[in-house]
Amino acid sequence: MALCWIWTTLVLASIIFGFMSGSIGAVSSAALEGAAAAAELCIGICGAVCLWSGIMELMRRSGLASILSRLLRPLLVLLFPSAAKDSQALDALSQNFSANLLGLGNAATPAGMRAAVRLRGSTYTANDELCRLVVLNSASIQLIPATVCAIRASAGSSAPFDILPAVWLTSLVSVGVGLTAAFVFSRLFKKA
Repeated sequence: MALCWIWTTLVLASIIFGFMSGSIGAVSSAALEGAAAAAELCIGICGAVCLWSGIMELMRRSGLASILSRLLRPLLVLLFPSAAKDSQALDALSQNFSANLLGLGNAATPAGMRAAVRLRGSTYTANDELCRLVVLNSASIQLIPATVCAIRASAGSSAPFDILPAVWLTSLVSVGVGLTAAFVFSRLFKKA
């Protein structure tokens, strides 16, 4: 709701100052150019999301997703002990982490929500495992940042994947810091 008010205020201020300064033509021109750029960006991202979602579906149908799930299982069971007893939660977590590894946050969301419901159980209070899931989804390790590379390609980058080493380093650091904070706060608040 607050964001709605912020955007409304910015738009109204632009129009008012455009009238006051006599440059309302520039304001309307910028609005149209911005809308065109936004539509172009959305089409570029939509194409990339469709491509990688299709690759995820091929992985699922070919059995590669289940192989990846088996590879991720020891790590997932370590991070989410209750998922070891719940195969649906483990499958959802595997799909979520696989999509995040490919940089497909949009494709990871439905699986992440299914995993959150399974991890939460019957309570409406976030437990430690649910907090870890949120941290890992917010600061996920990305091998292929597909969405960011699609944005770079649609913006005219000649080498959109040049950012890979920086993405790998920052995602590893952010996951490490996030998990450390989650474990530390979990211990602190259990003692309190």
